[in-house]
Amino acid sequence: MSDEPKKDEQLEAVTKKIGIGKIRRHVFLCLGPKCCTSEVGEASWELLKQKLKDVGLSSDADVCQRTRVGCLRICCHGPTMLVYPEGTWYRDMTPDRIERFVEEHLLAGKPIDEWIFARNPLPPL
Repeated sequence: MSDEPKKDEQLEAVTKKIGIGKIRRHVFLCLGPKCCTSEVGEASWELLKQKLKDVGLSSDADVCQRTRVGCLRICCHGPTMLVYPEGTWYRDMTPDRIERFVEEHLLAGKPIDEWIFARNPLPPL
């Protein structure tokens, strides 16, 4: 008996769980250790996960996907964060900035200009 139906069921379950098809934004957070200490990167990551869940951006119709990365190739002023599709690059995204970022950028749609060091939006398809 083939494992393909079982694999298809797994993929379908994961796809539904993380909201693929409903994703409006994708946040990438570099956890260091070159741009910041691993401890600061992990603390920012844990808080980001919790805040996205708290405000309903993990499972509702307006999903914000999140991905932790080892390097975004900006090896200073970290943790570095990148938000797509806007292509907004943030510096120094320490835990004390995460709540404001979620409230202002993700919920209100107002990027925090004083923390942004570059912009590179994705082109329309």
